Amino acid sequence: MQLQAGAVYLIELCSGEQCRWRFLGEDAAQRYWWRDLDSGREFDAAGLMYAWQVVAALPDDGDGTTR
Repeated sequence: MQLQAGAVYLIELCSGEQCRWRFLGEDAAQRYWWRDLDSGREFDAAGLMYAWQVVAALPDDGDGTTR
């Protein structure tokens, strides 16, 4: 799946928990940045201490919410 900066994705953690993350894009050091839409925290994928996967792209209402 080709990630689109600004798009919202359904993410599944190794625990089975699902969450909504917005892909913020790639920086000059080729790190991928995300924002957790529930907590508002931003992080790069390399800093995560658990396994996860992108399940699907979600429709975005433009205000940070998804349907």
